[in-house]
Formats: sequence, C-alpha cells, structure tokens
Amino acid sequence: MALDKSALLELTEALSSADGGQLMRRLLHTILQALIDAEAAQHIGADPHERTDTRTTLRNGTRDKTVSTTAGDLTVKIAKTRTGSFFPSLLTPRRRIDVALHAVVMEAYVHGVSTRKVDDLVTALGAESGISKSEVSRICAELDSDVAAFNTRDLGEQGFPYVFLDATYCKARVGGDKYGKGARVASQAVVIATGVSADGRREVLGCAVGDSETADFWTEFLLTLRDRGLGGTQLVISDHHRGLMNAIEATMAGVAWQRCRVHFMRNVLARVPKGQGEMVAAAIRTIFAQPTGPLVRAQVETIALMLEPQLPAVATMLRDAREEITAFADFPEAHWRKVWSTNPLERLNREVKRRTDVVGIFPNPAALLRLSTCVLIESHDEWQVAERRYLSEESMAQLTPPAPTAITANSHDREVIDTATIRTA
Repeated sequence: MALDKSALLELTEALSSADGGQLMRRLLHTILQALIDAEAAQHIGADPHERTDTRTTLRNGTRDKTVSTTAGDLTVKIAKTRTGSFFPSLLTPRRRIDVALHAVVMEAYVHGVSTRKVDDLVTALGAESGISKSEVSRICAELDSDVAAFNTRDLGEQGFPYVFLDATYCKARVGGDKYGKGARVASQAVVIATGVSADGRREVLGCAVGDSETADFWTEFLLTLRDRGLGGTQLVISDHHRGLMNAIEATMAGVAWQRCRVHFMRNVLARVPKGQGEMVAAAIRTIFAQPTGPLVRAQVETIALMLEPQLPAVATMLRDAREEITAFADFPEAHWRKVWSTNPLERLNREVKRRTDVVGIFPNPAALLRLSTCVLIESHDEWQVAERRYLSEESMAQLTPPAPTAITANSHDREVIDTATIRTA
C-alpha cells in the first residue's frame, strides 16, 4: 500500500494549499484509493505493469465509483479485470454512502423525517449529490431484520396480566406488479398489542399490518402472540370492534374483557342531543368514581334509571354494557385508572401516526410495517429503562385470578372508531 515518492510529493503540494475541508477530503481520498489499489494488486497477483508468476488475470482499465462520506463525495477508481470480477471489500456494492451516513439515514427515517429532508440532511453532511428516494428505501429495508426479530421474540419468560389491543389506519399502495404498476392506494390497519408484565412494566408485544380489522386478521394476530408464549393474561382492554371481540373470544377464552370507557362514552354521546351531552357525560363519569367494585356496578343501574325517562336508548346501552365497562372493578383499585381504557395505547397510536404522516402514502404494506414497528421498538426500549413502572410491584402482587367477565355475543352495531380526543370521557 506504500505510495511512491512522486505521489507523496504531489499530495504534499496539494495539501499545502488546501483549506481544512479540502485537506480532510484529499487525505481520505488518497488513503481510500491506496487501500483499493492494494487489494486489487492482491486479487490480481501483481501490481500494474509488474511481471510475476503469481498473476491470475490482467487489468482491463478502471471504472469510477462515487463514495459519499461525511467529508464529501469521493470518486475512486476500481480496477476492471479481463477474467472474473473485482470489487473492494472496503466498499459495499450498489451503496454509495459510508457507514456513518447510512446510520444517519436510518435514524432520520425512523424519526419521521421526510425523504426530501433526508436528502437535504445527507447533502449538509457532505454528500453533494444527495440521496434518492429509492436509495433511502433500500437503506431502510435493512431494518427488516430488526423488525422481524422484535415481532417474533419469545414472550413466555413472564406473564402479562393486562393486554391492550387497538389499531390505527395509514395509507399504502397495495396490489400491482413488483414494480408497483397497477397498485392502488388503500387504507391499511396497523394493529398493536401492548402488555403489562407481572413486574408492572409495559411492553409492546407485537404489531401487524392488514387490509382491515376483520375477525380473521385479529385472530391470526392473537394466535401469533399466543404461539410466541403470551400467557398469564387476566384482562384484555380494547374497543368494541366486532371483529376484535370475536377474535378475543376465539383465542383467549376465560379472560376478562374491559370495554374502553372512552370509546363507550363516544358511542353514548353520539345518541344524545348536543345540549344534554355534558350532563350525560358527567352522570356516566360517576360510575367510575365509586370506591368499590359492587358500588361501581350498582351505580350503572342508578344512572340508567336517572336517564331512562328522557333518554331510554342511553339507559339501554348502559344496562347492556354493564359487565363490559365495569370489568376493571374485579381488579386491585390501584390499577383501575390504568386499565379501564385504551388511552395508553391511543398515545402510542398517535406517535405512530405522527411519524407515518410524514411519509403520507407508503409504497407497500411492508414499508408501513417497517416504520410502525421501529417507532414501537423505540417506545418499548424507553419503557424498559424507565425508572418508574406503569404499575408498582406492590400493587401487582395483589393480583389474584378473578372470576372472568364473560365476553358474550350480542347485537350491538359495529363501532366506528374515532381517534379524536374526547374531553368529556
């Protein structure tokens, strides 16, 4: 790899008149080219114009390769051979940015930075030619191994007494050929499961992307969690989506089900005249303000009797949903506020939406799953190192298997999920 005297003199002359940025770029280019030439000589078995018995092939000119680094774009020459092929191990075929920039692009993508801003960022870091959308996609595809490992990891090391289930929707192109021709833009369901482990910490259990929240899709997702070792579940918290309810009943028999109080309140207020909404919401909130389980359930009937003369439909909804909205009352009182709604998961959904909205329309469902899971991995890791647990170990020790609240099939209409925040809940 030693440079000859003329090359060193030429380099010294160039460096003496260069500024700081050019100096680093010239040094890096010289070293990189010398390393490539040394590896080429070893591969061919001889230096240029050298006669030796160890030669295995002949040089056939060179080809240029642009390498983007934090010092700027560098163009190096790679030897071509008459037989076989040579590519330096120092570089990666079809990748024109170095490892540092590679990491920056992946990190920016996960944090919801748009492709245009990623291009500006790469340019600011020294790669004058920027980076294309296709290259961003190709780089970020390397996250797939992390996504797969996270969504298939073993869950059997400890029990998860509480499991939260919910979904959010994003746009992606589906169908078409491998080049995307003929694809259509469709809404895709991103289903997410989180759990509270026996030691009181929260974990993201898994994530999947599908066409809609059908019973079959939810069932497949929950079976995957069960096959990965999910167990010890005593209470599932979710909204009243019919497909999800059927899937819970089919895969988690004997587990109590808590209907999210926030979603229930939205359903009730949708049937209440606008002028009476605040009064009805205040009355229903008294159900969740009772100090004991029996009083919680008794208050449901009290409020139903109070509202029945003016709002019989609301009274019927309360009576029909009595067991569904008060399942939390069978568990330690210290847990009630944390398990009577899917609000913790809604906050996670909003973070996923914030990151995915930057992209707008994903090129395919796999890209949507990639980014969504990376966002969830980030939250999962933060939960694991947080000093404060979601539920204290002392309160988790109070858990005893309760008599489960049955998930009975009824004739309720499918719920239309509104992700807007309802202050009255």
